[in-house]
Amino acid sequence: MSIVADQVRRLDAQIDRISLVPLTSLGHDGVEEQGSDGHQSAVTATALSSPRVTELLKIVRSLSSSSTSGARLQSARIQRLILRSGLADHKESSDQLEAKSQTESDIEWLLVGKATVQTYGILLDTLLDQIIPLSDDIWYWDEVLGSYPYSFMYTAQTSPLRMWAWSKDIYQESLVRFQRLNQRLASTESSEARSLGSETSDTEAASPDARSLLPKRASLSSQWRQFYSIVRESIAERSIIDIRRRILSPVDICRSQARAKQARLRKLREMTSTGLGILMDEGLNFGVTDEADTTHEWRGVLERSVALMDMILQNTLALDVGVPEFEDKVFAGVEEDPEFSIHADDVNTIEKPSILARRILAILESGLPGHVESMSSIARENGRPSRIIRYWIPAVALLVSSSTILRILVNRQDDIMNWIRDLGTTTRDFWFNWVVSPIRQIIGTIRHDSSSEIAIMSRDSLKADRDSLERMVVDFATDKPSISVGASSITDAQIAEIRFKVREGDVTPVLKAYERDMKQPFVGAIKGDLVRSLLIQVQKTKVDLEVAISGIDALLKSQELVFGFLGLTPGILVSIGVFQYLRTIFGSRKGLRRGQRARRSVRVLRKIDRILSEATPSQNNVISYKDHGMLVCEVHILRTLVRGVLPGEIEKEFVEDLDELATLQGIQVQMRALDRIRWAYAEWLSRIKS
Repeated sequence: MSIVADQVRRLDAQIDRISLVPLTSLGHDGVEEQGSDGHQSAVTATALSSPRVTELLKIVRSLSSSSTSGARLQSARIQRLILRSGLADHKESSDQLEAKSQTESDIEWLLVGKATVQTYGILLDTLLDQIIPLSDDIWYWDEVLGSYPYSFMYTAQTSPLRMWAWSKDIYQESLVRFQRLNQRLASTESSEARSLGSETSDTEAASPDARSLLPKRASLSSQWRQFYSIVRESIAERSIIDIRRRILSPVDICRSQARAKQARLRKLREMTSTGLGILMDEGLNFGVTDEADTTHEWRGVLERSVALMDMILQNTLALDVGVPEFEDKVFAGVEEDPEFSIHADDVNTIEKPSILARRILAILESGLPGHVESMSSIARENGRPSRIIRYWIPAVALLVSSSTILRILVNRQDDIMNWIRDLGTTTRDFWFNWVVSPIRQIIGTIRHDSSSEIAIMSRDSLKADRDSLERMVVDFATDKPSISVGASSITDAQIAEIRFKVREGDVTPVLKAYERDMKQPFVGAIKGDLVRSLLIQVQKTKVDLEVAISGIDALLKSQELVFGFLGLTPGILVSIGVFQYLRTIFGSRKGLRRGQRARRSVRVLRKIDRILSEATPSQNNVISYKDHGMLVCEVHILRTLVRGVLPGEIEKEFVEDLDELATLQGIQVQMRALDRIRWAYAEWLSRIKS
């Protein structure tokens, strides 16, 4: 809900509380006894049972904020409800005013108060909606003036408009000169015709066709030559008169025009912000009391607020005056308003609701639409150029090169189709090989699927080589018991011991034979067991290598899930990057994403800080109307940005702090509220940005 909706709901509740006929005390057909006097209760019951009062109560309920479920009424519906009430139809006679009961008058005041609150909300929303686009246009002119290439681009974009305006001025000036010349020639010819009236006999003897045809041809050619010479003279004179174009370059002239438009937009924003600040501070300021003796006071507030809205609509677009003059003019106009109570003592109090209803109706029918139309005209005249002006250069370039582009597309049609086909194949293979297949392997690893196990050697390779080594050593020990056990024969127990030691990696019998034969290598190689011992040691080396590899294999199997995720990571990262890129290109440009909204929220907080830092407080330690209007506008933008970004409870607290920031309670209180927003919600905003 926006800041305007909260303000309207708060004011509507105040009117219900301080009015003489609260909505909570009157049912649709119910009656409330007012006092202990029976006669008074009977009069009240009779008044409330009349069809007129019943109809007014229905209209009051329709104008209440509670009946709209938080949505604000539209201008057309408020007009229909006011017309339906009959208050603005015609001026009532004195007999009708005397016959009107006090209860009916109170309900009419309540109806007018509800309509005033709704109109007040519409006007606030209108001013807010007008201020926000002005900031965007001012930023556009800042961009144009901040860079000379941008200024040159703006000059090129607006060159057709300047050429058209220049040609139009030349044509109009030449046309005016040509008409003056024809008038002088016509007067001269008429005088000569009167002086030569006696010589018409020869002209009558001539052929009628020759008389009518030849002078017209001569006149047409001479008129064209005269007009052409006048155009050339107008161009030459304008070139001489317009010294500015001869001194400054077209880019400098456009920069000067952009600077003037920006200044006008800044002034328009200041005036609109001042009007918004005046409405927020002075409009419908009922106070906090709800005692019965404040009846005339709150009705006077209604009259003053209606006059205030009318004066703001009339003077907001007066850009030739300063902000202080605008404020003085608005308040002076309210005080001098002829329909205000202090200037209309002769008006019956019962008739005042009709006067206010007619005035509200006039604001909704003519004042507000006229203000919106004039504001749009000024903003359109001084704002950024239209899309046609900004993009006609690339559009023309695209149109001129369209034939070349089409010819290239036709000639390279087969290549383009192959590129598209290859791109599709590459994308499909990447998806299945680098995303789908690793995911399947990870799932198989989690399920302990044997086909998905990582291995760098066969499962039974080490066992076969170890058994072979064991047989080799046992056979060697059996053939050479003197070397192995130092005896002529070997027992089964000794063979079993040798088998156990071989499993542990001990091949001592072979090493003893190897050491003996190494003393005489040639004899050992020919007659001894050197070659056999070497081959057994080669098998031992092979077994040791396989043992090391099996250890690495076991390590890989223990980290198989980790390696599966590492293989999946590149495909996932590439897929996410492509998805984000496509989402940025083809996503909706109207709605801001959460990160962008958070970053813009930080920028709005910076603007609020600048407004409060540069504001000059008054003697009451409150900021000016202009600064308050700018502050309300930024708070409105900030509330719109954080909607749906923060969690529910955090967003509610954030809105409470924003309301305290936008309320005039002293600049120190507002600065403390801004500091609290910074440190209390910095974590959420930074988390959203990241």
